[in-house]
Amino acid sequence: MTQHNILLIGAPVDSGKTRLGCLMGPDAYRTARLGGVLEDLGHRVIDTGNVVPDTNSLTSRPGLHRLPETVGWTSALSRAAEAMMTEGLPIFLGGDHALSLGSVHGVAAHANTLGRPQFVLWLDAHSDFHTTETTDSGNLHGTPLAYLTGRSGFDDFPLVPHPIPEENVCIIGLRSVDGPERAMLTQSQIRRHDMRDIDENGIAKPLSAFLSDVAAVNGMLHVSLDVDFLDPSVAPAVGTTVPGGATVREAHLVMEMLHDSGLMTSLDLVELNPMLDDRGRTAHLMVDLAASSLGRRVFDRPTPRSL
Repeated sequence: MTQHNILLIGAPVDSGKTRLGCLMGPDAYRTARLGGVLEDLGHRVIDTGNVVPDTNSLTSRPGLHRLPETVGWTSALSRAAEAMMTEGLPIFLGGDHALSLGSVHGVAAHANTLGRPQFVLWLDAHSDFHTTETTDSGNLHGTPLAYLTGRSGFDDFPLVPHPIPEENVCIIGLRSVDGPERAMLTQSQIRRHDMRDIDENGIAKPLSAFLSDVAAVNGMLHVSLDVDFLDPSVAPAVGTTVPGGATVREAHLVMEMLHDSGLMTSLDLVELNPMLDDRGRTAHLMVDLAASSLGRRVFDRPTPRSL
């Protein structure tokens, strides 16, 4: 098994939506022994602490929730991501999904310096393809993929000099997409697989096809794992629960396939809200999934102690 230098980067982003609690996510992952679990697999793990958002002179915009703070997080996390990519495999501990505005921005900049294409695997119940002009809620955790693929409407955010080509993005787990997002997705080249597709064809087939395309061009792969990719019956600690999500078995299969491919170069763990958890149940499951992506096999999983 390939041994990695893994850098844990706390991203206590809680500005991307109105329901608070995700700022406690990084410490929940630490308490659930993410670092220790990965060290047990033979990796070298460095906890770099928590990123702090940049300050800026932006003013709030009506209809957008905590815009200046989210822009500050984006610039700070992009800078941290680009720097950490030179040292190993970064894992961004969220924090709501607005953190990906910065994490993917930074890793894409690093990929550009290497002359390699950036790919993104988005494991999520939602497409997060709103722009600042289409969102009804004003919650900016629903905008990362639009921003990162170069859509308009993000004038207050850092420029995106290296937008991710739409065909390099794959969303798996969709089951809640707003009307404006659906219209834009239909016209885009983003690969998307909703849960009906998964039910009919399985989860391995679309993932395998995507990973084959990443490998064919020596791409770098950022994986963004949202808690609500999972069914809320097994992962309740998220403020955007949507029934009918991935099972524990399906999720572990995805993560083991990622490890087998050797393609993952960075990882987000997002939307964990410990205020909504059941005795750390969701945090421990997310740690288990991260471990599967980095070498733990299903038959190697220890029997969990009663929480």
